[in-house]
Amino acid sequence: MSYYYAMNSRILKQAMVPDTLSGQRLDQVAAKLFPDYSRARLQSWIKASQLLVNGESMRPKDKVYQEDLLAIDSELVAEESWVAEALPLKVVYQDDALIVIDKPSGSVVHPAAGHRSGTLLNGLLHQFPELQYVPRAGIVHRLDKDTTGLMVVARTLTAHKDLVAQLSDRSVSREYEAVVVNVMTGGGTVNAPLGRNPTNRKKRAVREDGQEAITHYKVIQRFRAHTHIKVRLETGRTHQIRVHMSHIHYPIVGDALYGGRLRVPKACSEELVMALRNFPRQALHARSLTLRHPISRENIGWSSELPADMQHLIQALEADLKCN
Repeated sequence: MSYYYAMNSRILKQAMVPDTLSGQRLDQVAAKLFPDYSRARLQSWIKASQLLVNGESMRPKDKVYQEDLLAIDSELVAEESWVAEALPLKVVYQDDALIVIDKPSGSVVHPAAGHRSGTLLNGLLHQFPELQYVPRAGIVHRLDKDTTGLMVVARTLTAHKDLVAQLSDRSVSREYEAVVVNVMTGGGTVNAPLGRNPTNRKKRAVREDGQEAITHYKVIQRFRAHTHIKVRLETGRTHQIRVHMSHIHYPIVGDALYGGRLRVPKACSEELVMALRNFPRQALHARSLTLRHPISRENIGWSSELPADMQHLIQALEADLKCN
């Protein structure tokens, strides 16, 4: 038997140890009786005497037995001392568990050196103050500063744990669109581990000792010297799409970090020359997002139209194709 209620940032929850879990470690039993919370958080509550057994403090390794009563009484505290700021956010969906944001270009997701304010996280905390009690203000995955499109944010500890698990088991579907240099003959998969670039700490590189990274891609439209593609992530490493596309010699248009020098097709229109030269960022957009809702358990998804700069670039590529 268990019950739960919350008052503001306070968590009150109880559960009785069933016969099937009798004689096991407290931390192991707590993880099964309170699956909404991570093992690390439950252990911290046990050590802080905010998770008691029959009203008494115990150690994580202590055994508990049938009909012992486990009780959580914890006042959540802010995860970090971030500053809430009134910043514009394009919220495409929200409910009690989730927030889905359509991120613009130029928006840094998380505060870091050189970007302590003005980030997506700062704006989220202003519009959704309860996020101060969720790890990383509920941000479970990121987009690069100049990548546009959809991001999901967990609004509660329960949703955070569930979404992190979904990302880990690769059940979240994330599809992107990009414009790359050179003409692809067809789609494919890049399975190449990624790690830190040994000579530039701001970059990632394909490395044998890196983390597993898998990217699937398919052709949407071919142009004279470029290709419009759809990309699906199986893993989610830093700069994964940008590094993988560069690795197979199809760098993303406008990618100053991985794209190399600007390449303009021979005898192309002045419109295309200007579109390529003036494109302000990597031509990469998180177009669709599908996941299992942490509460209803139903599959739910969203899509985002290509931003105006990518639409204009593709129109210029199409016009150039027709003229040659």
